[in-house]
Order: sequence, then structure tokens, then C-alpha cells
Amino acid sequence: MEIPVIDLAPYLESSLKLSDSDEEELDPQVKCLCSEVSRTLRETGVLLVKDPRCTAQDNDLFIDMMEKYFEMPEDFKRLQERPHLHYQVGVTPEGVEVPRSLVDEEIHEKLRAMPLEFQPSALTGPDPKWRFMWRVGPRPSNTRFKELNSEPVIPEGFPEWEDTMNSWGHKMISAIEAVAEMAAIGFGLQKAAFTSLMKQGPHLLAPTGSDLRRHGQVGTVFAGYHYDLNFLTIHGRSRFPGLNIWLRNGQKMEVKVPVGCLLIQTGKQIEWLTGGDCIAGMHEVVVTNRTTDAIKLALEQNRSLWRVSSTLFAHIASDAVLKPLGHFLESPLAGKYPPMHAGDFVEQELSVIKLKGSKGDL
Repeated sequence: MEIPVIDLAPYLESSLKLSDSDEEELDPQVKCLCSEVSRTLRETGVLLVKDPRCTAQDNDLFIDMMEKYFEMPEDFKRLQERPHLHYQVGVTPEGVEVPRSLVDEEIHEKLRAMPLEFQPSALTGPDPKWRFMWRVGPRPSNTRFKELNSEPVIPEGFPEWEDTMNSWGHKMISAIEAVAEMAAIGFGLQKAAFTSLMKQGPHLLAPTGSDLRRHGQVGTVFAGYHYDLNFLTIHGRSRFPGLNIWLRNGQKMEVKVPVGCLLIQTGKQIEWLTGGDCIAGMHEVVVTNRTTDAIKLALEQNRSLWRVSSTLFAHIASDAVLKPLGHFLESPLAGKYPPMHAGDFVEQELSVIKLKGSKGDL
């Protein structure tokens, strides 16, 4: 199946004229767009969007900087490593992040029951990718879930670093907020049902870097089969394809992101808030034949062979309560999603893989 591309422009124009409770006054075509957003998230766990505020040039500027960073010698990058802060800020070297499917017996059982053609790529250990963690947006002054009081890490020799990270991070948060409002309307909730819970959430811009010179063989797994524990995850288009997703019906498919579009994936927190109506999407990143075609083209054009994903994890605020919202409370599955603080939920999820950090993808 083809994943539709949703143009956010009509909704952005309409929403400027609406208050939080004026969904009834939305243009019928915009209401249809909102229904399309909620339906696609429910059925596929992913969404492709075009946001006029997030251009292909913005994405290129960000990826150019991150390619330059990941191409630096390992000794240089390790200067930004903060293992004593559980990698909540700065760089995480390859071989540190462990996919949940390696340690979760419940996932093992699902994999054993999965038809062979839909099974994920075999894993042999931790992911061979680097990641850089950068906090985006304000944090609450009073919270039960104090993040480590550490300064952001800025590599030497990158004067544009802070502005580029903050600019791209805030633009992607804006796109997530628009999608969250549209999804809420499509699900029959108040427009601000999700976004009101996102305020001062622990959002993280967390781009990954994978060295295709060393790990460019077909079948190499950069991110093992997993779901994201946060609310929604957003990426700009990568220069090297390789993302596989699993639809709600169990079918596996490779995602193709058009130029100028953003990819959004459902996380565990939206599953909680919808009482299981929308479930966290399972996915992996693996070297495919399309990846090797892109490698050949990059070599011909003398471009970087680091695969950068401009990932941002959008979270529900740590002190907000996760529970099925509105009519989802009447869902037959609602009992599987008892009320709990989002911060407690994140700590519980992280404890499964004994990674006391802020990684969003397990």
C-alpha cells in the first residue's frame, strides 16, 4: 500500500482562525484531512506530511552539518560523550544502544509467530550507529522528574551548531503539534487534547549517524526491530533509504519518503492516550538494495557516506498523566492502559533494557 502525503498548509491556515473548541467551524475539506491523519496513524503507525515551515533546504542544512560532525575522527566525537550522564546529552557511540527485541521475551514470542516473509532482520548485538542528543524546548521548573542538570554539549569547530539544532528542532516540533491537533480532531477529541499534554515535554532532537563505508553491506541492521516509547517521532528525509515498518495487520513494508516531506511515527504514549486504538509502530533501519544504490550514487558524486537520520522524539510532559482520553476510556482495551505519570512510564520502559537515559527508541 502507498502511504498518503498530507499537506499541512490547509489546516495551518484554518487553525489560525479557530479557538480550541471551534472544531465544528473547520472547513469540511480540512476535517476530511484530519480524519485521514487519524486513520493513517491508526492503520499504519506512520504518516508522511508536507509542512511549508519545514523545507527540503532546512533538512539539507541540518544533514550537511551532521554529516560533517559524524565524519570527524572517533577521538574527537568521544569528547562529546557523557556516559556518566547516561548519554542524556552529547554523543552516544555505536555499539551502545540495544534494540528492545534483543531483551524483551514478549517481542520474541511475537517474532516466532510471525510469517517468515514479514520477520525483521536478524540481530547479533547492539546497533552500529552513533547518535547525538540535544534537548529542544523549555523544561518545567517544578517537576517530580528532574532531568540531570547538565549543560548542552556543543562540539568545537561548529559555530553554527546551536542555531542549526534549535532551528530544525523547533520546526519539527511545530509540525508534530499540527499533526497532533489534526489527529485529535480526527479521533473525535478536542483540538488541544494531545498538545496540551506536550507542553514542556522532554523533547529530544536525536540524529543518528551510520558509517556506510564500514557498514554498507545489504542486511546490516542499524536500528533493530523496536517501537518508540515517546508520543510521536518525526524525521526529515534521509539521503539513504532503509526504514522498514510493520502495519497493524502485521505486513512489513519499506517506507519511501518523498523530497520535502517529513515522516512521523506513532510511539507508545499515543497508544496509551487512545486506549490502544492507535498502536506504537514497530520498525527497523537496515541496509537494502535501495540503500546500496544510494551509496553508489553518493560515491559518484563524491558525497558523504554517513547515513544521517534527523530524528526528533516528541514526548508527553513527564508530570502529565497518561490515560485513555475522552471516548477512548470506554474502549474494551482501556483496562490495559491504567493512569500513570508519563515520567514513571518512561522510567519503566527504560528499566526493561536497563538503559537509564532518555533514548526514545527501544
